Amino acid sequence: PLLLLLLLPAVLLGGAGAQYSSDLCSWKGSGLTHETHRKEVEQVYLRCAAGAVEWMYPTGALIVNLRPNTFSPARHLAVCIKPFRDSSGANIYLEKTGELRLLVPDGDGRPGRVQCFGLEQGGLFVEATPQQDIGRRTTGFQYELIRRHRASDLHELSAPCRPCSDTEVLLAVCTSDFAVRGSIQEVTHEPERQDSAIHLRVSRLYRQKSRVFEPVPEGDGHWQGRVRTLLECGVRPGHGDFLFTGHMHFGEARLGCAPRFKDFQRMYRDAQERGLNPCEVGMD
Repeated sequence: PLLLLLLLPAVLLGGAGAQYSSDLCSWKGSGLTHETHRKEVEQVYLRCAAGAVEWMYPTGALIVNLRPNTFSPARHLAVCIKPFRDSSGANIYLEKTGELRLLVPDGDGRPGRVQCFGLEQGGLFVEATPQQDIGRRTTGFQYELIRRHRASDLHELSAPCRPCSDTEVLLAVCTSDFAVRGSIQEVTHEPERQDSAIHLRVSRLYRQKSRVFEPVPEGDGHWQGRVRTLLECGVRPGHGDFLFTGHMHFGEARLGCAPRFKDFQRMYRDAQERGLNPCEVGMD
């Protein structure tokens, strides 16, 4: 059985069946290289912080080994995977010591679906499902590794809709991919993605990556852009200014901590008086 093969050392699963990524970031392969009567388990080794796996005509199974080239222990890292929109032909599991937990069922290519888990929780086991026809099928997903000590990542992985603590907010403003002061102009709910897009008007830009926010056409010194969060969080337009922080995931800005700006000012000044601010932020 395939599950027993999970317990064998990688060297026994090697040979012709072992697949090594050419760029160590992404892997692309085809089940057509297998003999149809054999159910091989292939080893895939990836060593980057982000990449993709694309498996055409899946047969047998893949064990995807994410071994990032970093000094961070596994307990400090988390993995997020985002299936391709039309991914089909295999189930994607989280595997540890022979136990499997289903992450993405075959054919569940819902837009925006992302699954995250701690790297120490196990590896990825992708098992082809029996098919009645030989039509073209491709199982694929993007992956990203993130450092779990980032406050907003811990928040997002554990309970993405709960308010952040003061400590989490103060760390998020210093370590996030974006941190801005602004207001919510509009919220667009997208049930098919299980997501909400929050359209922001920004009056103060503390930091950003990937040009999430662009100057408004009027040229009045403000910026505009949008960030995403889970639909279940029930975000609605509201009055007043907020501090918005978050990280880039799979090319999209994802919301992390977002307290009202007056609450952030209080947190910041309290920490400043005690000399506990992790970084300096202009309050004007």
